[in-house]
Amino acid sequence: MKGKILVTGGTGYIGSHTVVELQQSEYEVVIVDNLSNSRADVVDYIGQITGVRPAFEQVDCLDRPALEEVFCRHQGIEAIIHFAASKAVGESVQKPLLYYRNNIVSLINLLELMPKYGVKGIVFSSSCTVYGQPDVLPVTEEAPIKKAESPYGNTKQINEEIIHDTVKSGVPMNAILLRYFNPIGAHPSGLIGELPNGVPMNLIPYLTQTAIGIREQLSVFGDDYNTPDGSCIRDYINVVDLAKAHVYAIARMLEGKQDEQVEVFNIGTGRGVSVLELIHTFESATGVKLNYRIVGRRAGDIEQVWADPAKANKVLGWHAETGLDDTLRSAWNWQLKLRERGIQ
Repeated sequence: MKGKILVTGGTGYIGSHTVVELQQSEYEVVIVDNLSNSRADVVDYIGQITGVRPAFEQVDCLDRPALEEVFCRHQGIEAIIHFAASKAVGESVQKPLLYYRNNIVSLINLLELMPKYGVKGIVFSSSCTVYGQPDVLPVTEEAPIKKAESPYGNTKQINEEIIHDTVKSGVPMNAILLRYFNPIGAHPSGLIGELPNGVPMNLIPYLTQTAIGIREQLSVFGDDYNTPDGSCIRDYINVVDLAKAHVYAIARMLEGKQDEQVEVFNIGTGRGVSVLELIHTFESATGVKLNYRIVGRRAGDIEQVWADPAKANKVLGWHAETGLDDTLRSAWNWQLKLRERGIQ
C-alpha cells in the first residue's frame, strides 16, 4: 500500500469514483460521509469494482468531535481529499446560510485537525465557478478570481482563501486545489454513478431521468445567451478522468514534488459544449429522444466557461481521455442499471 487517504464525501458522485481510482492505485482509503446526498451501498459497489471494501465512517464533517474520532480510529492518515460539500448553484441562491455553514465549517474542522494528527496535505475540491464569467476563454489558472455569481461559488472562493491563509501562517501542510469544470458520466462498470437524493440539481441526471421517463420534461435554462445556439456553454469532463486527476495530485503531494505549498490546477477537457449541443449528442450517442423545452434563465448561471488544462497536462501529467459520446453513453447505461435495481 502506498499510504492512507481520508476521502470526505467519498460515497458521493465524484468521491466514489475517486475512491475506486485510489484503491486501484494501491492507496488505502477511509471514507467519511454523512449520506446526505448519497447511499451507504456505494461502499459495497466500490468493493465489487476494486476487490477491496474501503473503511467507511458515517460522520458529518460539521461534527468536530465525531470527525476527530475518525482520526483517532484510523491512525496514520497521510492526506485528505475533501469533497464533502453542498454543491447545487440554484439551491445555494435559495439557501445561502446552509451552504456557508456546510462548506466552510467542514473545511475549518479538517484544517484544525490535520496538524494534530500529522496529516501532510489536502487536495481540495474546488470549481471553475471561482472565475465567474471569465474575460478570456479558455480560462487559465492565472485568470482573476471574480465576485461569485452564487453562494456556492463564493464558498469555493472563501475555502481557497482559507487554505492559502492557513498554509501561509506556517501550519506544516501542503495543498492542491483542483478547479473542476463540469463532471458527467458514470463508471464503465455501471455500478457507481451520479445518484442525487430527490430531484436532481445537475443537468445529466435530470436529462437521463427524463429520457427514461422518471421526469416529464427537461428544462433548458435560457436560449438567449451570447453563444452560437443561445444556450450556456460548459466544459463537460468524464467523471473517471476527473477522479484520476486526484490520484495524480495525491502522488505529487506525497512524493514531495510540489513547486509551491499550495498549487492550483484546472481540471477540464479544454472544449466548450453548449447545453443544446449536449442534448443532441446524447440523442445521437444513445438513440433516445429527449423531451425538453426552453425556459427562462436560472439565477447564478454564467454564460460560458471552459478550461485551458495545459498546466494539469504538463505539470501533473494528467489528461482528459474519454470522449463526450462515450461519457454520455456511460451516463445512460448507469440510468438503465438503476432501473434494473429498482431505483427511481
